[in-house]
Amino acid sequence: MAVEIFQDKEFSETYQAGMITESSKVLNVVMSYLEEKKGKPFELAVDVGCGTGRSTQALAPHFQKVIGIDISDSQLCVARRFNSHENISYQIAQAEELPLEDASVDLINAGLAAHWFNPEKFVQEAARVLKNGGCLALNSFALVFEIQYKDKSKELTAVFNEACETLWEIDKKVADKIKAMYPELFRALPFTDKQRIRDIHDVFPLTVSKILSFFKSMYVYRDFLQQDKDKATAFLQDLEKKFFDILGESASNVLLEFHAYYFCLLASKP
Repeated sequence: MAVEIFQDKEFSETYQAGMITESSKVLNVVMSYLEEKKGKPFELAVDVGCGTGRSTQALAPHFQKVIGIDISDSQLCVARRFNSHENISYQIAQAEELPLEDASVDLINAGLAAHWFNPEKFVQEAARVLKNGGCLALNSFALVFEIQYKDKSKELTAVFNEACETLWEIDKKVADKIKAMYPELFRALPFTDKQRIRDIHDVFPLTVSKILSFFKSMYVYRDFLQQDKDKATAFLQDLEKKFFDILGESASNVLLEFHAYYFCLLASKP
């Protein structure tokens, strides 16, 4: 079901519009690690499971060339339309069969995507295409969120996380992988130099409307919508009402502090 959802053109547009911006804090962790382990020049980065190219574009200023790879043509169509960097190209391919030469890549990145990969096959491909000293960076939300606003923070956070838990019941298998911070992938990494960075914290100013768009951008919500449109629509309407009840009449104009926590698996090829 999830693969079909990511092929859906309407969902690809919804994902691009609703997913929060890429975390500069995560990017700093990744680039600092690459600088330490390999050093410049940074020639080629490959963003695997790139989706609509949001992390691909964040990488572009740091590399001579960036390739975004995804299995979804509809996601890549959106990525190409929103591309603003001449050094980016996109290709349809599987994470486990990268169309790249041996020892040709400085960085393999995967943001919010590695839970879809076959761990053993993917890390074998990563080991094949990375240069000596090249790095692998796999990051995701840790599914820990907070919303802070005046004295309403505790209530807002509780409402948000309750809604998240409701949606993740739709696909507990993926949620468990993420919450455990990719244990299978970490074990499968063939490099001795590997580590897991926890609690990378970033803050985004979001309105209630943008938070609702964030929910719409989750594939589990799209799954919910396809299973029962009425219930899924009512779910978001109820969530909006709860936010407005807490914030009061001016809720639509309020900028909330949305706190997201990430983790990142980092590894370096000898």
